[in-house]
Amino acid sequence: MDIILKPIVTEKMTAQSENFNRFGFVVSKKANKIQIKKAIEEMYGVTVESVNTMRYGGKRKSRYTRTGIVTGKTGSLKKAIVTLAEGDTIDFYSNI
Repeated sequence: MDIILKPIVTEKMTAQSENFNRFGFVVSKKANKIQIKKAIEEMYGVTVESVNTMRYGGKRKSRYTRTGIVTGKTGSLKKAIVTLAEGDTIDFYSNI
């Protein structure tokens, strides 16, 4: 099971990483905090102090087309905000 799906690179998370040493990730819905902590430490070689998780449900969306109204639902996801130890950092842009 892949625990970490992708990092969250937004303006808000970039500010959090610079000021509070926190980084965001989209993770598997079935992963718990201990699994997330181990996966981050193995993948990036850092020390994780704490993990906060949150679950988002999918939203209903509709749009108007020539053939009528098309309705659907966006996918649900789980986010993890990881606080690293003092002095550790993750560089998402080094592999580009």
